[in-house]
Amino acid sequence: MRRLAPYQSGLWLAEYLRVSCQLCRIYRSAPQPYPQLTTENPPHTDILHTLRTNHSFIANLRRRFNNRFSSGLLCPRCHNSIAWLPEPFHVDLAAGTALPIQAATYYDYPIRQVIRAFKQHEDMTKLPLLLHILRQLPRPHGCHRDNSVIVAMPTTNQRLIKRGFDPVSILSAQLSKHWQIPLWQGIQRVDDTISQQGLSRAERLSNLNDAFALTENPPVKRFLLFDDVATTGASLQALGRTLYDQSTGSSEANSHISSNPTNAYHLSAYTLAHGSQ
Repeated sequence: MRRLAPYQSGLWLAEYLRVSCQLCRIYRSAPQPYPQLTTENPPHTDILHTLRTNHSFIANLRRRFNNRFSSGLLCPRCHNSIAWLPEPFHVDLAAGTALPIQAATYYDYPIRQVIRAFKQHEDMTKLPLLLHILRQLPRPHGCHRDNSVIVAMPTTNQRLIKRGFDPVSILSAQLSKHWQIPLWQGIQRVDDTISQQGLSRAERLSNLNDAFALTENPPVKRFLLFDDVATTGASLQALGRTLYDQSTGSSEANSHISSNPTNAYHLSAYTLAHGSQ
């Protein structure tokens, strides 16, 4: 049996034991009291009567069981306190072609603090909550493991060495498991770009010129781009343009590819949170 990393063990415990809400850290609910049994209503008679008169008894049990194991990692109160699935926003890839970006929620309190703790301090205790956020993203219609791949936002070797781990890679692996769609790592990031934090939109776009390069031929035509946070969408836009240029042959490096529209890739992007600039 493959040995689990510490964060994977913690994630497994949070996933399957779920004794507390991952946001408020309180017990999800008090134990439900059992019905009082009387001599007029013995347990076996009550159960038989329920089975005979309530045809949905088994269905109710099945629904409760499914809810127990698929209700998520937050208590209902915490879950409902968060604004989920804001309207997608779009960034241009070319004239008449836009990339839709769907966020699971907004980059506001308390999500902002959770993401920062995970990214900047490698706080793996926040991973179960981030997994809950990932699961709010709707599975792309018509996409499956045979016709689509997930492309995680690549990082540079310099940033990987400095940070010590790749948070987007960990999150994208969980998204891949949830959607049952494989990851594809055929794009690398050039090392001479600086961090996007603190830059204006114009500076972000300029900073990402030629920031990505393909290292292998794409295996499919449906690409689901993923990043942890999108503010202006500039990083996802640059990543999408790299694939768009590959499919249309609009770049010099790919001039041998036909510009036949049937070669064009289907691109969409997803992110944990949409931040305001």
